[in-house]
Amino acid sequence: MSAAENGNPRPRDYTSRDIQILDEIEAVRLRPGMYIGGTGFEGLQHLLYEIAYNSLDEAMAGYCDSIEVTIHPDNSITVRDNGRGIPVELIPSTDITALEAVMTRLHAGGKFGNHLYSVSSGLHGVGASVVNALSSRTRVEVRREGKVYCQEYERGVPTCAITTIGETEETGTRTTFLADSEIFDDISYDFPITCQRLREMAFLNKGITIHFTDERAAEERTYYFEGGIASYVRRLSREKNPIHFDPIYICGTADSSTVEAAIQYNDGMAENTSSFANCVNTRDGGSHLTGFRAALTRVLTDYTRKNKLTKDSDPGLTGDDVRQGLVAVISVKLSNPQFEGQTKGKLGNPEVRGQVESIVADQLGLYLEQHPEEARSILDKCLISARAREAARRARELVFKKSSFDTATLPGKLADCSEKNPEFCELYLVEGDSAGGSAKQGRDRRFQAILPLRGKILNVEKATPEKILAHEEIRALGTALRAGPDGLDLTKLRYHRVIIMTDADVDGAHIRTLLLTFFYRHMPELIEEGHLYIAQPPLYRVRSGKREAWVYTEQQKDDAVRSFGGRGDIQRYKGLGEMSPEQLWQTTMNPETRTLLRVEIEDNTSADEVFQMLMGSEVEPRKNYIQDHAEAVENLDI
Repeated sequence: MSAAENGNPRPRDYTSRDIQILDEIEAVRLRPGMYIGGTGFEGLQHLLYEIAYNSLDEAMAGYCDSIEVTIHPDNSITVRDNGRGIPVELIPSTDITALEAVMTRLHAGGKFGNHLYSVSSGLHGVGASVVNALSSRTRVEVRREGKVYCQEYERGVPTCAITTIGETEETGTRTTFLADSEIFDDISYDFPITCQRLREMAFLNKGITIHFTDERAAEERTYYFEGGIASYVRRLSREKNPIHFDPIYICGTADSSTVEAAIQYNDGMAENTSSFANCVNTRDGGSHLTGFRAALTRVLTDYTRKNKLTKDSDPGLTGDDVRQGLVAVISVKLSNPQFEGQTKGKLGNPEVRGQVESIVADQLGLYLEQHPEEARSILDKCLISARAREAARRARELVFKKSSFDTATLPGKLADCSEKNPEFCELYLVEGDSAGGSAKQGRDRRFQAILPLRGKILNVEKATPEKILAHEEIRALGTALRAGPDGLDLTKLRYHRVIIMTDADVDGAHIRTLLLTFFYRHMPELIEEGHLYIAQPPLYRVRSGKREAWVYTEQQKDDAVRSFGGRGDIQRYKGLGEMSPEQLWQTTMNPETRTLLRVEIEDNTSADEVFQMLMGSEVEPRKNYIQDHAEAVENLDI
């Protein structure tokens, strides 16, 4: 039966007229996510980083020791360096200058051969041209050969030829761009996040000065670190209790690759390892991180056996054991990095694993032999972790055998859903019986399950594995999610959305933080795979006659009152139990009207610092944080 006979219109003929050929700038503007990962906050920040990477490439090549980054009041960005400056003459056998090619042509630049940049963070060759294409205006000034050259662009298209605007004895490139509000919903850059990334760049390139100015708030930062990544590790460990005074610094070369690593252990349980390739933060790891971890496990295991630090009955060391309490930075610089995607989240070069593993293993082994006291402190820490892991395993097995903490038996207080396909199932974690009762009555029983939690769960940041396993609420949570004796297996996860739904008050915020700490420390894969969410219950209901509005912020409340003619009854909701089941469904649980925030980790280093500061045993950092942020507090319950 033909499409027409089946009641569907016959499609028109498919001809060559249906084929579109976009020029490069149009293609970037049509599909920006292909080049910068998206048009949200991360994509916007990526524009700034791409231009800064170009200056950093000059620094890594040895031609630049100063980079200036400025955010102007209108959110335009200026990046200036004292490198060689982009060439401005015509490219041989073409009618386009080198500067215009770099700024307007994809895959144009000096980074494809190794004679100009043996190491580069921008080998894709699309950075400057993509930023230009996604900016409403761009201006580039080049200082070289005694002159200052300039060219301007609008949405990636030159508005003039290159002109000479002055003379100078300096060299370098100055790029100013304004992200296009037609592409990005919000073009406001984040000062702390930008500070962190620029500080990382300075740590990874010792001896380079990076000056950052935010003219919007009249703030400035200057970063310069003679100690490089060893200084970086020392900074990351500053709120912890290191068990050896100086970080272990490792550096070596293999073929054309340079490998650096810095390591320091503390008495905590959390690992904080950051990896970089050509100064790009590889948040998703890659071959360099795999090689580093393999070397660390092998060397420490061999040292333990060689020096007979364990008994035959003791458990052997695993990768988890040697990474507990570890703060480390691994940085590789190579001539031809293979990043996965333009946003460069993971390094794929297979040869790098062996290079890193060999260099780290050789130098770490030598360090342990030459520093027996530090070596013993580190190995004692690792062996304690191994014994704790074995004790926790035995405890888990015992708990599984003796109690209902069984993947086949769900906790009695769980109100499960009827849907059996985990992809369509949601688990709401709610505080207390009151909120749990409203949620159970208001939910859609087909796909929404409710697990009430009694009081505040254990602060796992300060608890031993045995104590964590013994905690009733954590056991119930683990059972509901089908966590087994060996931890969480995502292939057996019962619910693909795990939603934290707490009251909009101080206690609710505390419970939410405790749960986030637990998931981050003990079920990080739940976050990494996008299964963890936070519900957003309303703060107020504004009513005027038959009209009502549920609002989530102070600004929305004021707007609602104004829309009602300056009048309205305002009711503040601090607890979910104050709402009827119908109201809770309407505002917070109905997929058609609710707001869910997915929990993501943008930077593991910052996340680790925050959880350590907020939930760790050290009081002073927490006190300082509260004092520093006291004036920013809203809706404080007293």
